[in-house]
Amino acid sequence: QVQPVESGGGLVQAGGSLRLSCAASRSITKFNAMGWYRQAPGKQRELVAVITNGGNTNYVDFVKGRFTISRDNADNTLYLQMNSLKPEDTAVYYCNLRGTNSLGYNFDLWGQGTLVTVSS
Repeated sequence: QVQPVESGGGLVQAGGSLRLSCAASRSITKFNAMGWYRQAPGKQRELVAVITNGGNTNYVDFVKGRFTISRDNADNTLYLQMNSLKPEDTAVYYCNLRGTNSLGYNFDLWGQGTLVTVSS
């Protein structure tokens, strides 16, 4: 399995916006669900948002109304639009692709992460 590749991170002022991208090497319709996680310094990795193969989305409370997860099946890309960014959103953001292999076992593909820094 080839790992997905994230991009779009960077430095932004509080209140600003960024859009993260996650490019997969295969059709994303093959995955059961795709999500974004983040890990702040000294903290555990946490779920931010997830989108299922059927298009259902779910967000954790601290990003609801500010972040939007979406997908482009034609480009095999997952996105995370982040608006109204806060300093506490500073973290490395990871893309996760969850699928099922031919033996019926679930597997996860993780990207290398992209750093988002929000200044106050």
